Amino acid sequence: MKGLRVGIDIGGTFTDLVALDEETGLITHRKILTTPRDPTKCFIEILERFSKPVENISMIIHATTLGTNMFLGQMGLEPPKAALITNRGFRDVIEIGRQNRPELYNPFFTRPRPLIPRRLRIGVSGRLDHRGRELEPLDEDEIRMIAKRLRRAADVIIISMLHSYVNPVHEKRIKEIILEEYPEAIVVASHEVDPQPREYERTVTTVVNAILKPVLSRYLIRLNTLLSEKGFGGRFLVMKSSGGVASVGNAVEKPAAFIESGPAAGAVAVAYVSRLLNIENALGLDMGGTTAKASAVLGGKPHIVPEYEVGGKVHMGRLMKGSGYPLRIPHIDLAEVSSGGGTIAWVDEGGALRIGPLSAGADPGPVCYGRGGAQPTITDANLVLGRLPRVLGGGEIILDRDAAYEAVKELGDQLGLGPVETALGIVKLSNQVMMRAIRLVSIERGHDPRMFTMFVFGGAGPLHAAELSEIGVEEVIIPPYPGVFSALGLLATDFRYEAVKSIVKEAAELDDDELNNIFIELTSYVVEKLIEDGVDKDRITTLRYLDIMYWGQAYHLTTPYMGSVREAIMEFHEMHEARYGYSMRDEPVAIVSARVEALGNMEKPSLPHSTMEEYRPRPVEERDVYYEDTGWAATPVYLRSSLKPGAILDGPSLITSDESTVLIPPEYHGYVDEYHAIHIRRGG
Repeated sequence: MKGLRVGIDIGGTFTDLVALDEETGLITHRKILTTPRDPTKCFIEILERFSKPVENISMIIHATTLGTNMFLGQMGLEPPKAALITNRGFRDVIEIGRQNRPELYNPFFTRPRPLIPRRLRIGVSGRLDHRGRELEPLDEDEIRMIAKRLRRAADVIIISMLHSYVNPVHEKRIKEIILEEYPEAIVVASHEVDPQPREYERTVTTVVNAILKPVLSRYLIRLNTLLSEKGFGGRFLVMKSSGGVASVGNAVEKPAAFIESGPAAGAVAVAYVSRLLNIENALGLDMGGTTAKASAVLGGKPHIVPEYEVGGKVHMGRLMKGSGYPLRIPHIDLAEVSSGGGTIAWVDEGGALRIGPLSAGADPGPVCYGRGGAQPTITDANLVLGRLPRVLGGGEIILDRDAAYEAVKELGDQLGLGPVETALGIVKLSNQVMMRAIRLVSIERGHDPRMFTMFVFGGAGPLHAAELSEIGVEEVIIPPYPGVFSALGLLATDFRYEAVKSIVKEAAELDDDELNNIFIELTSYVVEKLIEDGVDKDRITTLRYLDIMYWGQAYHLTTPYMGSVREAIMEFHEMHEARYGYSMRDEPVAIVSARVEALGNMEKPSLPHSTMEEYRPRPVEERDVYYEDTGWAATPVYLRSSLKPGAILDGPSLITSDESTVLIPPEYHGYVDEYHAIHIRRGG
């Protein structure tokens, strides 16, 4: 039965809702300020402001940054007490880590703090070799004593034994004993989370997953309870970092897969709209209230990487590897920088203008919000330059330009600049910071921006879109519903599950029959997960991959497997040459792992569209706006809701809507396409 499908994205500053009426195809949206200390509050509040009864909603898809916030130290998100059981002599593996140093020339650099204190990292007898053969048996009496001791010391117990990815027999038995002695404990074994070689990455991935489990569980159970109390009887789903969705039950089993769910939704939305517009390669820039996130869409799909770090340091948009906790879980490749509407501008000790990393967020917010903010932000600078209207969010926020002017003036006094020059400097600096993020997902990945179209969205993004085209893209697109675009992405996604099995053998030792049996086992697992989530079998698609490397290499390439090891190896050589500039076709090749990705297709929303007929719209007013080259200039203002497909817009122009403002500077021109997206180019 068709009903309402709702996406809710809780960001650092705003919470967005987009709803699709599956009967009529009508799309509606809402936007309110986030309540960072209790995100369930804004979740329920935005549903209450939504004009439809909760009992009419058939599906809610939620994106949350709860996991990221916990590792960044958000108040009210205290991690549970956790203990680690591993092989004797290996309890310090999560503290030793790898040799890579994020700050090579900083003698005072400190590694990220271990997530488990040393007194709760316990080494036990029992050992397997790299083939999974037992070298030393478990001492079960020792395990029972440890379990009894941990009843008073830990709520979560992690088990990570050497070579369990080949043979998990010791991990399984340890878990059985612990649950016999301590049945109320949360026990997570590494073979259940990350059955792959490399004990450091496997252990840390399992530890992060286990620590998040009670936190995410409490949050989702509370939301489920509140929704039930309001009469919701539909399906409640959560967005994954890889761009797919899963049920709450499966989310709680592997919560580390949901850490970057909010930014992932924006990349999914870019892929969805780029396919509608027949654009193969696209860049996405999501400038929200707290940060800006860049992503890339290749061949109509978001670029996904198999590993990332959480809680690490970021320098100029680039993650400093080794500064956080590595997670071997697929996620959409993203670059995040401190350049959101609420990002604070300041002057450093050398007298230079800086922005970020601190953000005013939703509470207190920018100075112009009148909620107690005292330091100027990017939003305040745009208001001083005349680029923003007096009211935002359909009346949600009334802006105080005088307060913004005074805050920017005070900052300018430190720089020896006037308020307008200071505001322009803040905006230009924020654009440069965002362009670094765009470079990271394009040029530094080997992609030429000139071959891409860029989508810019988020509440603050469309104000900066045209100027960001200086990165080299020929065209910038402001999609429909830009201020709530990530929430729209929640309605354009599919169910997604991944499964992996470690192999670690020379290719010569394997044949296609053996691999086929492995893939049948993995496929059965992921298909069962999709069926549990209510996906019909005829909507399920599975893809097979092999992780391949030259024998002795440290890292692998994930290669499509179409039923032939020989063909997969040939594809691996080609991929290796394309990425690294060489291949070694006479060297032995190792098959590290087999992977299966399963997608459960969901119906996508149909964006409103109509035939384009060229015309020049009439502005509703004029406003003085400051531009770098021309100074103050009278700028026509248009209502986006009144613009029809085919509208021609010359710069300078401002286009306003409830959730965002689009700026077309002088020397730029734009038009509205059949899907009501605004295309902007320099020079016509």
